[in-house]
Amino acid sequence: MTTPSSPPPDGKHRLELFTEMLRIRRFEERCVRLYGAEQIRGFMHLCVGEEAVAVGVLGALDGEDAVVSTYREHGHALARGVPMVEVLAEMFGRTTGCSAGRGGSMHLFDAERRFYGGNAIVAGGIPIAVGLALADAIRGRARTTACLFGDGAAAEGEFHESLNLAALWRLPIVFCCENNQYAMGTPLRRSHAQTDLALRAASYGLRAWPVDGMDVDAVRDATRLASDTVRGGGGPCFLELRTYRFRAHSMYDADRYRDKAEIAAWRERDPIELLAGVLGRDGLLDDARRTEIEAELDAEIERAVEAADAGPVEQVETLTRFVTSEPS
Repeated sequence: MTTPSSPPPDGKHRLELFTEMLRIRRFEERCVRLYGAEQIRGFMHLCVGEEAVAVGVLGALDGEDAVVSTYREHGHALARGVPMVEVLAEMFGRTTGCSAGRGGSMHLFDAERRFYGGNAIVAGGIPIAVGLALADAIRGRARTTACLFGDGAAAEGEFHESLNLAALWRLPIVFCCENNQYAMGTPLRRSHAQTDLALRAASYGLRAWPVDGMDVDAVRDATRLASDTVRGGGGPCFLELRTYRFRAHSMYDADRYRDKAEIAAWRERDPIELLAGVLGRDGLLDDARRTEIEAELDAEIERAVEAADAGPVEQVETLTRFVTSEPS
């Protein structure tokens, strides 16, 4: 399936897309340093290389739409508008975090912005998204639920059950598969007999098509088309967003399963640099302007780090809140 022609974004909007992707990249790079300094602990999964998916998908949704994410969700949360200081405070384990410091890197959550996780369980968010879409369908609300997950989730039972129900009930949901070619350290070709995940989704009766996940314009246009389709009663859609993570699966991963030449080849299609090239040719971005943008982003990140680090930690006497029930 191909997307219909749509008016190209103006220069200002393209620069905003570039800035948001660069913002996520600089944030993730700072998180690496914070992790090394043990200000962030536990598991942490970075989306370096996949910024076009976060910015393209989230930028095509409305504020009333729901978003369900996976454990590689820092970029999704930032693109959704979750304040950076609340994201960092959560990762620092502070009560001022978006999940009150109880979830950490993998469980970012913001009900006000309809950002329902962050989910550490592979494919765990997919049935939750189906439930949200079902609620909207029952109540007749013209909303979209966007569910983001990795290619590894396509091997889980929840994936198949959820796609089947969504198609059967014609739910207003867009399944956004971030196919970065690897489920942790296992390449797609070694775990799936059918590696065309869009084709697999189509077998359940969904409208499904592959998208260049390194091209933010392509991601945004595909998401907008899919969202308009489901919002108009056309049934669920499935986007196979073909992308790549430049860093290891997690901070604990030695990343010995990928050929360095493969990583280098994908880096040639860095979504940030691809858009920077377009902006440069159009006379909208030069080295001086990029340096200025990077300085502004670094200052924002530094302010967020300082504010998040100043947040309080949970008191020992209240650690059982939300964990055990209190006697009535």
